[in-house]
Amino acid sequence: MLDLHVKQFLIQEAIASSKQSYSPYSGFAVGAALLTQSGEIIHGANIENISFGLSNCAERTAIYTALTSGISTFKAIAIYSPVAQDYLQPCGACRQVLSEFVHPDFILLLANKEGQFIEKTLQEIFPMSFSSLGSAKPSV
Repeated sequence: MLDLHVKQFLIQEAIASSKQSYSPYSGFAVGAALLTQSGEIIHGANIENISFGLSNCAERTAIYTALTSGISTFKAIAIYSPVAQDYLQPCGACRQVLSEFVHPDFILLLANKEGQFIEKTLQEIFPMSFSSLGSAKPSV
């Protein structure tokens, strides 16, 4: 369980991360702040490409940055967009990537443009993830 102060701090970090977004085509900037088990915060922002399928979401940017830095255990992620009317949720691709690297009880803090947030677990937002049909997950 995360303390309210930690949750609010993560939201502020996600807000700051959204300012690093490269989203000239959609105008939909997104920032993420990923909390590791050791207490480090890894930032991510969405990066668009004119060939839209080559774009990368903020959540995946944060996860991939952590993994390539040798960090593979996580507590929570905060997700924010300054244009999100409702609580911003991860896309299907991000849900699938998260399911590969985090526990089903992993915490997601989903914020709206005012910085208000709701808390969900990965299991709540992605109850039936695609898996390797019961085989062991590879170690990272």
